[in-house]
Amino acid sequence: MRLIEIREVWNDNLEAEFGLIRDIVDHFPILTMVTVFPGIPYRPAGNPKNASGNNYQILKANVDASKLIQLGLTFFDEHGNLPICGNRWQALQLAVSISNGIDFKKNSQHGIDDSLFGELVMSSGIVLNEDVKWVAFHGGYDFGFLLKLLTGKSCLPDTEVEFLQLIKVFFKNVYDVKHMMKYCKGLHGGLNKVAELLDVKRVGVYQQAGSNSLLTYGIFSKLKELFFNGSTEKYAGVLFGLGGDRM
Repeated sequence: MRLIEIREVWNDNLEAEFGLIRDIVDHFPILTMVTVFPGIPYRPAGNPKNASGNNYQILKANVDASKLIQLGLTFFDEHGNLPICGNRWQALQLAVSISNGIDFKKNSQHGIDDSLFGELVMSSGIVLNEDVKWVAFHGGYDFGFLLKLLTGKSCLPDTEVEFLQLIKVFFKNVYDVKHMMKYCKGLHGGLNKVAELLDVKRVGVYQQAGSNSLLTYGIFSKLKELFFNGSTEKYAGVLFGLGGDRM
């Protein structure tokens, strides 16, 4: 069995790695995406269960106030196969911006410039592409941070409707594993709990973006096999906790 390698992407190898992404996206058009960011300074007041109508405003406040630390991407095909380089399967981990928490010294010296990163994503073929599917776990924040980079703006749109419209424009086909879990008897909890319930093993360092994107890939593949008979299309277009209806 091949080992899985998480490719670390910094400023000095960014353009070469995006060249690789452009080469593989047609053959591996499904990707899981996970972000790492400093934390959530704004939380709902009172009982969080009663705050569903305010979810977007809380998300917006937190994304507007924070910067991305890492982005993890794992590419795969409809059969769950990962790209192969040499004798190893591949996943990507990108150090997107400068912040504390994850190798601060290396981030400050080699972290990726936000505007360059946004330009490379736009020209990579992974956005604005009807053939590409994006998978996240409770993905509102993940898509929020990436959308902020792609638009070059410091703030997300004022309304949830505008936000979801932009998600649809840039990402086309969105799957949120947390939403899909509503239709999976016995599944509950966060990323690590669900991985434990499904016996999906972690590869790489705990709570780093590349490792989490691989874990999300493993969970999505298991859900597709065990609960959805290989077909997930009717669960597309919903981000957990946002919108209520399909985008």
